[in-house]
Amino acid sequence: MARRTAGSRPNILGGLAGWIWLAIVILPVYAIVVTSLRPQSDYYSENPLSWPSNPSIDAYTRVLQNDFLRYFGNSVIVTAASVVVILAVSLMASYVVVRSRRRSTGRLFQVFLLGIAIPIQATIIPVYYLIVKLGLYDTLWALILPSIAFAIPLSVLILTNFLRDVPGELFESMRMDGAGEWRTLWDLAIPLTRPAIVTVGVYNALQVWNGFLFPLVLTQSSETRVLPLSLWSFQGAFSVDIPAVLAAVVLSVLPILAAYILGRRQLVSGLTAGFGK
Repeated sequence: MARRTAGSRPNILGGLAGWIWLAIVILPVYAIVVTSLRPQSDYYSENPLSWPSNPSIDAYTRVLQNDFLRYFGNSVIVTAASVVVILAVSLMASYVVVRSRRRSTGRLFQVFLLGIAIPIQATIIPVYYLIVKLGLYDTLWALILPSIAFAIPLSVLILTNFLRDVPGELFESMRMDGAGEWRTLWDLAIPLTRPAIVTVGVYNALQVWNGFLFPLVLTQSSETRVLPLSLWSFQGAFSVDIPAVLAAVVLSVLPILAAYILGRRQLVSGLTAGFGK
């Protein structure tokens, strides 16, 4: 048996810290799920961390009966439309930045990335003014367009770094075979940058899905309300019905959790790419 090297010794302190951090993260999630299954009559009489003596889905039923599906559908539309446009525009822009040899392209890329330094809160008044002037106030477009605009700079930066890691010889071989720019983008750039695309997609989906400022300022009616704002309204409607509020939270988290489970391998690859260089 080979001797155990010094670098292979177990990191006891690191493992202990990891388990402590896992408990810190899991405990609130467990409390939310357990409380959402607890009848309102038992909420104040039982231990918050104990399993309900009479588990029930009545809280979920009350939430679903209060237009939750409408808010859920609005969030799906806004998130899906925003992410699709963000990925399409960012990927094409990144491809141009990497493949173009014009000096002006690099200058425009630097100016373009200034959008990362602009906080959303600082632009909410101009955005509100533009949305009103365009006649889009209190529509889903009022949420989709600003979400796209503020997500593109960071998305372009991430995708550009990934495309720069693709060997130039592959692009040249595609060009020698007679492939145009669109075919090169579709058949070469997209497959090789799939981890980055999944990472950008999941990240932006999370940002748009959980966005609260734009729905609060740019929408008003219940027909255009999305989940983050609906949770706020549920908290008012169920001011003493805490299980119903937490049931709404659980339902709103499920789509993002499903997206992470489906794309976790590509997501991890995208987040860890470049660390071994």
